[in-house]
Parts: sequence; structure tokens; C-alpha cells
Amino acid sequence: MYVTIKETAEYLSLSEAYIEQLIREKKIRAVHDGRQFLINKEQFSTHLEQMEKYKELVEAILNEPIPEDPDVKDED
Repeated sequence: MYVTIKETAEYLSLSEAYIEQLIREKKIRAVHDGRQFLINKEQFSTHLEQMEKYKELVEAILNEPIPEDPDVKDED
């Protein structure tokens, strides 16, 4: 399914200017139909899946309790 730059920006929660920059840098594949750029929405599915996994990993790390330091009780 092809979407416009505006729809892509909303889908990815990014600015339209940033999406246009990524298209110019060829980091996002797009087709120009003569009036506007059209972007295949499926190219972001892997990216979004990886971002969800990363968020879960960060959340797990942040929720992990801090182990007690064995040197705290050592008084010389």
C-alpha cells in the first residue's frame, strides 16, 4: 500500500521535512508519480517490529533491580 509523505510522517510520528530528507538521502524508497512522492508502507514493518523489541528490552533493563554491592559492608 502506497502512502503520501504526510501519511508516512503521521504513521512514523516524524516530521514531513524529515521524511523528505530521508527520501533525498535514499534511506526511504519512494516513487514520484509526477505530483508527489508515494512511499510503500510495508518497508517500515521490520523497522517498527525492531523498535518494539528494543522498547521491551529497555523497559526490562530499567525494571531490573539493582544488585546489592558486596563491597558496601566491607569496612577496613
